[in-house]
Amino acid sequence: MQGKLIKASKKLASTPRYVSPNQLTLAGFETPFEQKLTSENRWVKMAGAIAWDQIVVHYNNLFQSAEGRPPISGRVILGAMMIKHIEGLTDRRTIEHIQENMFMQYFLGYSSFTNEAPFSATLFVEIRKRLSLELLSKINDVIALHCIKAEETDNPPAPPKDNIENDEQQGDAIAAINKAAENESLPATAVVETTATVDTQVPTNKGKLITDATVAPQNITYPTDLKLLNAARQKSEELIDILYNQELHGQAKVRTYRQMARKDFLNTAKKKAKTSKAIYKANGSQLRYLKRNLGHIETLLKVYPVFPLAPKEQKYLMVLHTVYLQQEQMYRTHTKSVEDRIVNIHQPHVRPIVRGKDGAKVEFGSKLQVAIVKGFTFIDHLSWDAFNESRYLSHTVEKYKERFGFYPAEVLADQIYCTRDNRKKLKEKGIKLIAKPLGRPSSTAVAVHLRPGERNPIEGKFGQAKVAYGLDNIKAKLKETSESWIASIALVLNLVAMTRQALVPLIKYYYFILKIISDEIYSYQDKIYFLKMRTLSS
Repeated sequence: MQGKLIKASKKLASTPRYVSPNQLTLAGFETPFEQKLTSENRWVKMAGAIAWDQIVVHYNNLFQSAEGRPPISGRVILGAMMIKHIEGLTDRRTIEHIQENMFMQYFLGYSSFTNEAPFSATLFVEIRKRLSLELLSKINDVIALHCIKAEETDNPPAPPKDNIENDEQQGDAIAAINKAAENESLPATAVVETTATVDTQVPTNKGKLITDATVAPQNITYPTDLKLLNAARQKSEELIDILYNQELHGQAKVRTYRQMARKDFLNTAKKKAKTSKAIYKANGSQLRYLKRNLGHIETLLKVYPVFPLAPKEQKYLMVLHTVYLQQEQMYRTHTKSVEDRIVNIHQPHVRPIVRGKDGAKVEFGSKLQVAIVKGFTFIDHLSWDAFNESRYLSHTVEKYKERFGFYPAEVLADQIYCTRDNRKKLKEKGIKLIAKPLGRPSSTAVAVHLRPGERNPIEGKFGQAKVAYGLDNIKAKLKETSESWIASIALVLNLVAMTRQALVPLIKYYYFILKIISDEIYSYQDKIYFLKMRTLSS
C-alpha cells in the first residue's frame, strides 16, 4: 500500500493591505529625507568624483560684468546638461526630472530638496549657445585629465616605522614601491631602482593614442533635389505673404501658382518608381516656380524705403538664392554634385559626407576627429565639410602633447592615416605607428601590424555614443547648438568612463598595502626585487 504524499509548503509573498486614498495626505507622507541619502546612488558617486571647482570656473569666465542680476550657478547649468544627455531627455523632461529627483538635486549642488525648477526649459537653447565647442572641450579635458592623473599618481601609504631599522632604507623602499606603482603601465624595459638615486626622469614618449573619424548625422529628412526645391518654394511663398502690403503694392497681389506647384510636386513625389527623366522634369518645374517667386520678392522689396525683413527671414532669403543657383547649375549641366551643396534650407550649414559604408553611403551632418586615451574621449577636430582625416593626424598628436606634456609612445589608426608623410612625421617624434609597413611584407611585418581587435575601443566608443546617447541623431538646429550638443555627448562619455574607473585606484591602493604588510620574513630589499621582477615580466 502506497503512503500518502506529503504536500509541499509554499511561502507566499506578502500582500500589502489596501489603504483608502482618502487616508493619504501629502503633508504627512513619509519621505526619505528623514534618513540619510544612500552613498551608493550613481548621482552621489558622480557628484563626488567630478572636480567641480576646476570646471565651474571656466563657465563663470563667460560673465565678466558685475552689473545686473547674478547668473545661475555654473554647477546647476553644467549638471543639468549632463543629466539631459546621460538620460537622453528632452529639455522639458530634464527640468521635470530635476524637480522630482532628490539625487539629481544633490548632484546639482542643492543643500536641500525643493519643488521649484532650477530654470526655465526654454533657457536650454541659450545655454547651448553659451557652452560652445571650445568651452566644453576645456571642461572635458579637465575631467578626463583629472581622472587620468589621479589614477597615475595614486600612491600607497608608507609602512610603519617600527618594522624598519634604518630610516634611509625606509625612504628608499617606499620610493621604489611608489615608482613601481606609478610606472605600472610603462614598457617592459622600465627598471625599478633600489638605491637613493632613483631616476625620476619622465620618458619622452608615453601612452597609447587611438584615433579615428566619424560623422554625427543631423535630425533632418533624407534630402533629395525635388524635396529641397519644394521646401524652398514654400518658404519663398511665406516671404511673399510677409512682404506684401496692400497700401504699398496695390490691390492685386502677385501670383505664386502655389496650388499648381504643389500638385506638380505631389504627382512625382508619390510615385514609387521614378525614372531619371521624370525627376529631371519635376526639378525643372520647381526651379521655374522658385525663380518666379524670387523675382516677385525682389519687386516687393524695392518699394520699401527700409529693409523690412527680420534677420532670420533675411537669412532664409539668402539661402533660397543660394539653393536656386546651385540647383540651376546642376539642372543645366546634368550633374549631381556642386561645391558647398545645401541639403536643408533650415540648416544650411549641414553638408553631405560621403562615407561609403553599408546602409549609409552618404551621411548628412558634421565630421569628427576623435582620440581615445585610457578610455577617455577627446574631440580634436570638428568640421561641417568633408575632410581627409589623414591630414589631421599630426594635429591629434600635438593635441595629445598639449594635454599630457609628452608625445604618445604608440599610435593606433586606420589604414587611411598611414600615409608616407604621416609615417615620416611620427618617426621624427619617436612615435611608433602600429600599422602595416610599406613595401613587400618582411619577417618583421607581423610585429607592427595593426590587428582589427586593437581598434575596438574607439569603435565601441562610437557605438556607445550613437546608440546610447544620440550621437547618430543630433536634434539641435543651429550650428553652434549642434556643436554644443556633440561636445556634451563626449563629456557624458567621459563621465561614464570616470564612474567605471573610480574603483581602480582603490583596488591598487589596497593591493600595495597588502603587499607591504604581508609576509614579514622578507626584507624590504626582497620586496623591491619582487616588484622589479613583476614589472619586467608585465
